Amino acid sequence: MSSVTQLIRYGVAFTDTWRQATDSSDLHLTPQRKPSWLETPWGGHYHGGNLFLDRPFPVRLTGTKYACGRGGCGACTVMVSKHDPVSRKIRHFSVTACLVPICSLYGAAVTTVEGVGSIKTRLHPVQERIAKSHGTQCGFCTPGMVMSMYTLLRNHPQPSEEQLMEALGGNLCRCTGYRPILESGRTFCAESSGCQQKGRGKCCLDQGENAASSLGGESDICTELFAKDEFQPLDPTQELIFPPELLRMAENPEKRTLTFHGERVTWISPGTLKDLLELKVKHPDAPLILGNTSLGPAKKSQGHFHPVLLSPARISELSMVSTTSEGLTIGAGCSLAQVKDILAGRVSELPEEKTQTYRALLKHLKRLAGQQIRNMASLGGHIMSRHCYSDLNPVLAVGNTALNLMSKEGTRQIPLDRDFLAGLASADLKPEEILESVYIPHSQRWEFVSAFRQAQCQQNALADVTAGMRVLFQEGTDTIEDLSLAYGGVGDATISAQKSCQQLLGRHWNEPMLDEACRLLLDEVSLPGGAPGGSVEFKRTLVVSFFFKFYLEVLQELKKPGKLLSVPVSALDGRHFPEISDRFLSALEDFPATVPQGVQRYQSVDSHQALQDPVGRPIMHLSGLKHATGEAIFCDDIPTVDKELFMALVTSTRAHAKIISVDLSKALELPGVVDVITAEDIPGTNGAEDDRLLAVDKVLCVGQIVCAVVAETEAQAKRAVEETKIAYEDLEPVIFTIEDAIKHSSFLCPEKKLEQGNVEKAFEEVDQIVEGEVHVGGQEHFYMETQRVLVIPKTEDKELDIYVSTQDPAHVQKTVSSTLDIPINRITCHVKRVGGGFVHLGLKNDMLITGGRHPLFGKYKVGFMNSGRIRALDIECFINGGCTLDDSELVTEFLILKMENAYKIHNLRFRGRACMTNLPSNTAFRGFGFPQGTLVTESCITAVAAKCGPSVREKNMYKTVDKTIYKQAFNPDLKSSFHSRRMQVAEFNKKNYWRKRGLAVVPMKFSVGFAATSFHQAAALVHIYTDGSVLVTHGGNELGQGIHTKMLQVASRELKVPTSHMHICETSTATVPNTIATAASIGSDVNGRAVQNACQILLKRLEPIIKKNPEGTWEDWIEAAFEQRISLSATGYFRGYEAFMDWEKGEGDPFPYYVYGAASSEVEVDCLTGAHKVKKIRTDIVMDACCSLNPAIDIGQIEGSFTQGMGLYTTEEELKYSPEGVLYSRGPDDYKIPTITDVPEEFNVSLLPSSQTPLTIYSSKGLGESGMFLGSSVFFAIADAVATARRERDIAEDFTVRSPATPERVRMACADRFTEMVRDSRLPPWAPPF
Repeated sequence: MSSVTQLIRYGVAFTDTWRQATDSSDLHLTPQRKPSWLETPWGGHYHGGNLFLDRPFPVRLTGTKYACGRGGCGACTVMVSKHDPVSRKIRHFSVTACLVPICSLYGAAVTTVEGVGSIKTRLHPVQERIAKSHGTQCGFCTPGMVMSMYTLLRNHPQPSEEQLMEALGGNLCRCTGYRPILESGRTFCAESSGCQQKGRGKCCLDQGENAASSLGGESDICTELFAKDEFQPLDPTQELIFPPELLRMAENPEKRTLTFHGERVTWISPGTLKDLLELKVKHPDAPLILGNTSLGPAKKSQGHFHPVLLSPARISELSMVSTTSEGLTIGAGCSLAQVKDILAGRVSELPEEKTQTYRALLKHLKRLAGQQIRNMASLGGHIMSRHCYSDLNPVLAVGNTALNLMSKEGTRQIPLDRDFLAGLASADLKPEEILESVYIPHSQRWEFVSAFRQAQCQQNALADVTAGMRVLFQEGTDTIEDLSLAYGGVGDATISAQKSCQQLLGRHWNEPMLDEACRLLLDEVSLPGGAPGGSVEFKRTLVVSFFFKFYLEVLQELKKPGKLLSVPVSALDGRHFPEISDRFLSALEDFPATVPQGVQRYQSVDSHQALQDPVGRPIMHLSGLKHATGEAIFCDDIPTVDKELFMALVTSTRAHAKIISVDLSKALELPGVVDVITAEDIPGTNGAEDDRLLAVDKVLCVGQIVCAVVAETEAQAKRAVEETKIAYEDLEPVIFTIEDAIKHSSFLCPEKKLEQGNVEKAFEEVDQIVEGEVHVGGQEHFYMETQRVLVIPKTEDKELDIYVSTQDPAHVQKTVSSTLDIPINRITCHVKRVGGGFVHLGLKNDMLITGGRHPLFGKYKVGFMNSGRIRALDIECFINGGCTLDDSELVTEFLILKMENAYKIHNLRFRGRACMTNLPSNTAFRGFGFPQGTLVTESCITAVAAKCGPSVREKNMYKTVDKTIYKQAFNPDLKSSFHSRRMQVAEFNKKNYWRKRGLAVVPMKFSVGFAATSFHQAAALVHIYTDGSVLVTHGGNELGQGIHTKMLQVASRELKVPTSHMHICETSTATVPNTIATAASIGSDVNGRAVQNACQILLKRLEPIIKKNPEGTWEDWIEAAFEQRISLSATGYFRGYEAFMDWEKGEGDPFPYYVYGAASSEVEVDCLTGAHKVKKIRTDIVMDACCSLNPAIDIGQIEGSFTQGMGLYTTEEELKYSPEGVLYSRGPDDYKIPTITDVPEEFNVSLLPSSQTPLTIYSSKGLGESGMFLGSSVFFAIADAVATARRERDIAEDFTVRSPATPERVRMACADRFTEMVRDSRLPPWAPPF
């Protein structure tokens, strides 16, 4: 064969021609899933994104993970290396493998995380540093993070911090809070703005309010979680070379057309431009595909199908770049990342007046999607996709861009204008034409171009509204000669405000023009109530807010010295440009993406503690290195077993309906389909009466499981799902919102109530009363590893081995036993580790079927004295439980029990109900009701503080031993810091009208554990083998929280043996039975006690031997014990903490202990867009950990939960449903968890000095959930900033609180002249918020 593909090394694939795809219809790199086999002509196999020659089986590289499947999370990031025919250099770039068609990799080298390094051979510095910097928790996202950083270092061995942020912008993490990941990457950066003293117990950030002395003395406080001097250096000369065979192929490129045939798709890759044009004539409807970033997601989410795909990737003419004195021509095949570099080059070379359009494009290119998508997406593809939310098309349109078209008949040029963007046939490409290149002219003197966008997150988020704006003035004047305004996100296509622009020609650039322009724009850019994405008032406000920003930008440019120096005064007709108030200038600033700084401090271990005793030390996560190399095995990494089948679920498409019939005939006729399982096939119990496993007779929500298809491949199972036909008869009522549930008295359980004192009498005696409402949106778990399970039946006795991602294997065991009607002892559940989750479901279906955090609606009434002392508080809460009970009753109870937070109020009444609605059942989520309920309480306290001053919190907090709890007072240094910073915030707000800063501090009293004694028991099994090695097994599950690491620390201390002698294999119901769910922040506590008990039993057995030979080694003692027939295996057991609650009496002692903490956050809000960031400011967290078992893990849990809480309260907009109850938010495009740019710019976490409590293992405390609520400090800081803006605008106080504080809500709350312009046309909401 002329093109030979050969295996050079592990983890690197070299792709060549496939003639046949025998079991794949979409021809994609599909990492992590069970293999779709692709046979090569020479007998090699493709699997997991890697091709190997002359091997009889796939090597099964499972490091690359499959999560969202749409390129939005970065878990599947790999590095592609290609020879660039234009520059003749090797180009390395990161891509999301889930969107990369296999056939597009002809001539490319693919490096997966296994190709970077391995624990079996040699770690790469990237892998070592992310693990030792504690940048991994569950580890599912880690290989993607590693590959993004590795690719960056291949291109820039000493990157800037800005480059680091850009490289990681397309990677999501649900665990760590990003700070330690960035910290590991920062160790490679050429220059660091971090403090050089950090690690020596000193830091510039320690001065003043953060002084270490406030935490108990500098000598006891440590601020270093890892030792940088232990890292191996990065040596670029040792990196993998580009394969010589591929280099020879690139230098003598194959010109013939390559054709790849799949089962349903044919991929054609022409070698010349002439061949491409001929193919376009032959296949006029076939799309051209390069990056697959538009077609790929559309195929997966909407089922778009094209039988023929044309790939122009090998045609160098489409990647050519040329320049003239008039402008720049960029090949349509250039990636957006290449376009960014090209434009940056021109900006650095040309005068500023010529690069206005280029600068505007660069501004958007920095924030458009993530780095991987920018590396894949082509300029031509972006333009031709004509997405309504396009970032670049509005700028290109106003910049007079032209499109160079080509066909077999010749070439022509068309403008990229409103008609083209609207898809009018007269202005579009003909079927046989292709887009060859894009011409972007230089801007000229007196011409100004700007770009604007507002999205849910700063980076890697589709924009709500984008805009491109250009104005050209008559020479030396402020008279508008030409004006062009284009908007994205406000219609089905990019909209050009042509009429408005025409009417403004000849006007002066001044206030009257501004007012007229806003009026005209609102008339012309009118959104219907059903506009894509909804948020009509918000989008209309942004239309005019963006123009106001443009007005200020241009005015500021006109007033710059030098702009008019060459113009005679007479040319200005005696006019002066309008003055810009200094208070308005901050509206021109953008929030920069900067690497966060901060200090993590904890108390160092006692100087007398043995060096080998790991308790209290920042030990790396037990699986950290394996996470970083991709060698950590998750459920879906388990090798395929013989005769393995795949299951896909058939779900309801109606919210409340009777099932009339289920037609399985067509599904069963499909090849590979083995069976379709319905409720009638279940031999045992089909769930509970009110919570069926498979629907019977009726469905209660969209997404309820009706039946399940079993087939030989996943693709076959999914096709059968599409062919399963269900007939319904709709039922009434259909309830989606809490308000509707209250109206219909639709509840899942009785009301829960707690009351103390005489509430009614207290209200009669207070000075003031405030009433308000609080709405808290739900939250999607968005675990990176979606729901997965592998079941392996054994050949006898009906035994089953179940490998599952769950936090409660015993519950899974019991449920399977009940469903299949077989004894529990025949079922073994195995949990190695969980990648954030708790059937193999893609993210889309996972979000559809499974519930999340309960949305809440609360009403409060608070009575207080003028001094700020609260005398009475009455709160009633309703949560949206969904269609079945699930955990809603427990969540309601915990919500009520924890609602008082840190405040002692003598007259209280708390009530809670769980509403039944026709949505998927909501369930347990980190914090278990505490984050929602306590937000109501804090909102109430904030309302009182607005009347009586910020000291209200302190006045009403627990301060002494009380009937139920003890609450520590705040450190006085922290309080003085708060007050001084409050003064600084006030000073900033006086000087800035369109930017406002807010500052908030929230206290926290978090109750740890379950409200039942039996849920606090735990067991462990410890074996000592004759070589001295120790195997530890316990009932906790590794969810990323480091429980296995902590258990080995406990065992090491008790047995006085280094952790290197110890191992934890997995959690299994066969070794430790009857376990309790790893939840409620209690896992390390109770399982640690069980491990401790087992070790103490073993040590007691060894005492006589040790006493007899005190100078012997551990191995000597174990050998002697074996010879003396002493059992070296012991079961440890912990009976649990006492806990109970009597709801009839309203009394009890439901929780073992409390965790105390506080957080202070300072934010800055852009009042014109609603954007907010903890910018140039900070978040400080102080947490009571007593004696931390592992400060690195505990601080990581605090940071991660804080960031997740910040998402709940700010970026994670409520799940959106259609009026029929269909979930719209089903992936990272629609649901935005915090990204790397959302981390506070200064992020300080301090564990209070060690204190003793006899209740817990070594006086430690469980910190897995408590930090979640502290994320509300960002919410209340935003609310503080908004309240300042409203007061300045003389707007009445509003005690209706809505979480999350999305940019839309923030913008509309900062009411001003622009919001008032759009208030008249109120339209119905697009979807119910709860």
